[in-house]
Amino acid sequence: MYRCFITGITGMVGSHLADYLLENTDWEIWGMLRWRSPLDNIEHLLGKVNDRDRIHLVYADLNDQTSLRNALIRSKPDYVFHLAAQSYPRTSFDSPIDTYNTNILGTARLLEEIRSQDLDPWVHVCASSEVFGRVSEDKLPIDEECSFHPASPYAISKVGTDLVGRFHAEAYNQKIITTRMFTHTGPRRGDVFAESTFAKQIAMIEEGQIEPEIKVGNLDSLRTYSDVRDAVRAYHMMLTVEPEIGSYYNIGGSHVCKISDVLNTLLDKSTKKNISIQIDPERIRPIDADLQIPDTTKFTKKTGWEPEISFDQTMTDLLDYWREKVSKGKMYLTR
Repeated sequence: MYRCFITGITGMVGSHLADYLLENTDWEIWGMLRWRSPLDNIEHLLGKVNDRDRIHLVYADLNDQTSLRNALIRSKPDYVFHLAAQSYPRTSFDSPIDTYNTNILGTARLLEEIRSQDLDPWVHVCASSEVFGRVSEDKLPIDEECSFHPASPYAISKVGTDLVGRFHAEAYNQKIITTRMFTHTGPRRGDVFAESTFAKQIAMIEEGQIEPEIKVGNLDSLRTYSDVRDAVRAYHMMLTVEPEIGSYYNIGGSHVCKISDVLNTLLDKSTKKNISIQIDPERIRPIDADLQIPDTTKFTKKTGWEPEISFDQTMTDLLDYWREKVSKGKMYLTR
């Protein structure tokens, strides 16, 4: 039985990856979380954790070398999915140093610990499509060799993450593959991201918790959407379908639209009509990555992966996720 180590298991992607691996493999899963991490996204797995039924939790922090060492000693992984990060672009403008430290140095700490312990797992280092930043129209769709032009401290940190991973593969022959995943969403999406805060606010309006007004930021950015459940399937295939050391891939969906189209899709699904829209200056980034259209040919040819879940289904599931949470009477920030 293979053993895998997931950093960031309590996040949207990490929790869905755990679900996928439990259902589709016989692997033993070791999930890394911080001492203060909320367990909401893996609440449905806690029974299996308590029973030590193929899934285990280990406390560690990317900024604490000793805890990483101990986590790797316990887990002894054959596969590592490095998903943990300070992952909020807007937050990174307020906390750039923490973002750089966690995402760049945290990745370096993890890879150095793997190397120092003579472990030999296949490692997925998760960068981001944000590394490409502000891309001109003549460079669309964005392939793997497109130059980096990061548009936030978060994006800069993911450039560092990308390069650290590729360096360790080339210099030390560590079995590392790097991804630049384009926008992926669905149930459990953090509420600081546009489509999730839209869905949350709509759910709160439907429950009568707030006035029928949605606060929004930049609605003109162009994004390409995929479902998180398709994304984790891609990650598993990447490490198991003839993986190549040092390879790097753009991965993304096929539904291209503006943020305004996402908002309208969610509003069309609401039981409440005549919801007004208010531009909130605090939600506007100083600069934005406004043209995000990937060329995923390289990854598709390598693995055969294709997105399966429709954008409409993803938005339905996201809105229903927030409806269920809000219906329990708990109040949420409208951020």
